[in-house]
Amino acid sequence: MSSGDLTAPEVPSSTLPELTISGGGVADPVFQPTIRGKIDRFGVAMGTGRRKTSVARVRAREGNGQFVVNGRPLEDFLRVERDRESVMIPLKVVGKVGQVDISVRVQGGGITGQTGAIVLGLARALQGMNPNWHHDLSSAGLLTRDDRMVERKKYGFKKARRSFQFSKR
Repeated sequence: MSSGDLTAPEVPSSTLPELTISGGGVADPVFQPTIRGKIDRFGVAMGTGRRKTSVARVRAREGNGQFVVNGRPLEDFLRVERDRESVMIPLKVVGKVGQVDISVRVQGGGITGQTGAIVLGLARALQGMNPNWHHDLSSAGLLTRDDRMVERKKYGFKKARRSFQFSKR
């Protein structure tokens, strides 16, 4: 066998599986992976969001639209309308308002940081439910972690950049 005779061995066609499609024709035997989300055996998709010092662990599943944060309804947990609206943005982007049950455990930080953490965690959980929503969530800027943190106080200053009052006399 010389180096120019590199041919594949003959495989009998009877050993190759014939794939059929519902229309009766023969499908191409090329493997096409299916896109599946990260859903556990209970049908729950999870996502973690962080903002400032807040951490939110979000669990999402198909349901009737219940939204519970730390064991309380969303309306009781977030009193400001602007915060409630921003939390619902990921659901509005994918068109699933009132069709997904959300359960959130959030800790640390204040209301604004917790709201931002919930938004990121919810967007990641929705992406886990259906990876086809990645483009919509990403183009809306909902999958980007906001990494801004509080600047530390420096010695010789009153705050991070504010110096003590200077007196000439």
